Amino acid sequence: MNMADRIQSLRKAKGISQEEFADRVGVSRQAVSKWESEQSTPDLEKIIIMSDFFGVTTDYILKGIEPAEDKEQKDREVAGRVLYIASTAFVAIGLFCAFGGWYEKYTLEAVWGSMIIQVVGIAGYFIGKTLSAKKAPFFIDWLNVAGVAFMPVSMLTGRFSILVFRRGDIAPYPMGIVHTAVFCLAFFAVCAISFFLLKRRVK
Repeated sequence: MNMADRIQSLRKAKGISQEEFADRVGVSRQAVSKWESEQSTPDLEKIIIMSDFFGVTTDYILKGIEPAEDKEQKDREVAGRVLYIASTAFVAIGLFCAFGGWYEKYTLEAVWGSMIIQVVGIAGYFIGKTLSAKKAPFFIDWLNVAGVAFMPVSMLTGRFSILVFRRGDIAPYPMGIVHTAVFCLAFFAVCAISFFLLKRRVK
């Protein structure tokens, strides 16, 4: 990547047009266009203004050299994003393992290992949170809440259905019409409440 490409990449990362960028730097739009097409190069004064505006060093604009701490931070950001996605994957895997374990053995002990998988996923999420300065995407948070809540809600609504309606089962997934109806109401409420709370936090 040459200097023209770096300037264009930094501008696009900021989400601004050539005209807006030109106003910030104090040049014409044509000058910016020439910088980005390698027809000319900015003088040192403009490079210093750009480095302040983009939050990078002049060495990065001129030579593409990033400070060691910037590279380390970028690595941490990537690791954080990977862990965010992996956390949701582990939560989902734990959920499906619980279904399979219950189907084969029909005992609550069969789902404990699956819950441990989910715990590993949530631990990965919080490790990602400490590594990355950015918050997890909204849907990662929401899917994690829904995935972790599914089994406890199913078991609690199963217990409720047995006590109140004398029908149902304490299972990691809803069983029977009564249990399924009660579960759907409770799980929808959990999902809706978490959706609005997480949305408010994002704002």
